[in-house]
Amino acid sequence: MDHSPVPGRPIWVDLFTSDPERAQRFYSGLFGWSAHDTGPEYGGYLLFERDGVPVAGCMRNDGTSGSPDAWTVYLESNNASDTARMAEANGGQVLVEAMQVGDLGHMAVVKDPGGATIGAWQPLEHGGFAGGRGHGLPVWFEVAAPDYERAIAFYENVFGWVTHTMVDSPELRYTTLGRDDDALAGIMAAPVGPGVPPPAWDFYIDVTDTDTTVDQAVAAGAAVTTPAEDTPYGRLAALTDPTGVRFLLMGPNT
Repeated sequence: MDHSPVPGRPIWVDLFTSDPERAQRFYSGLFGWSAHDTGPEYGGYLLFERDGVPVAGCMRNDGTSGSPDAWTVYLESNNASDTARMAEANGGQVLVEAMQVGDLGHMAVVKDPGGATIGAWQPLEHGGFAGGRGHGLPVWFEVAAPDYERAIAFYENVFGWVTHTMVDSPELRYTTLGRDDDALAGIMAAPVGPGVPPPAWDFYIDVTDTDTTVDQAVAAGAAVTTPAEDTPYGRLAALTDPTGVRFLLMGPNT
């Protein structure tokens, strides 16, 4: 597998939550994450690590932004300010203008033309997560797009994606960043109509046993929204954490 940097690759995830203490207990217990407070200069931002490797972040939602509790996926940018401007020029909306985060890097948050929120991270000292597989590691990233072709063009133009059409059939349309074993993220055509959830970026967390992890999550206050099911990509499940934030699991098939 090619390990050279890929433009627009998923580089980080973080949780915006009204209850960081509860989130810390929940995710640490479930995935073996340890949490480190980065200090008052970073607003009490929590850094989650597994086996000493950064995997995710967590920030308090104090309610002043009007935004709901949610996970955010970040894609790598070589210039967060330019990415924000390119997002606007390609039918997106800037939610958080580019800003420097101490010595760690620069960030911005935008909405794509379908309404899905996506972050941009321009690394300095903080290079994001290392990637790879292993229990508790973010492993796959995707967005369901109501306007599939427009979404592909957006991520190509704004984040420099080199895309590959994986499937294009009446049942499923799916495009990836990279291809085959080197694929890093995906865009899926989403249905349109009443009852369809709003577009959003999702990411899957790698687990050694999906069913066991689901049971542990429910015992810790989570709720199952999509029961565990074997698929060509592994045994997948969707849940909401104790504060109602969606997260996904991917483990080996049974």
